[in-house]
Amino acid sequence: MGGASKNSRTAVTTHKFACPCGGEVIMKTLFESGKLKNVAECTQCKRVERRPKDFK
Repeated sequence: MGGASKNSRTAVTTHKFACPCGGEVIMKTLFESGKLKNVAECTQCKRVERRPKDFK
């Protein structure tokens, strides 16, 4: 009967983001201070930003 709302479904990604260094940007979910926090991290240079668009 009751499913998860469309905004809470974040497991499936359809976009591929690339860092200027040439690495792929992946999304990670961190649990800090009792809160969930989504961050984007480059696999090659380990740069961390709030969202994938910030890598441009």
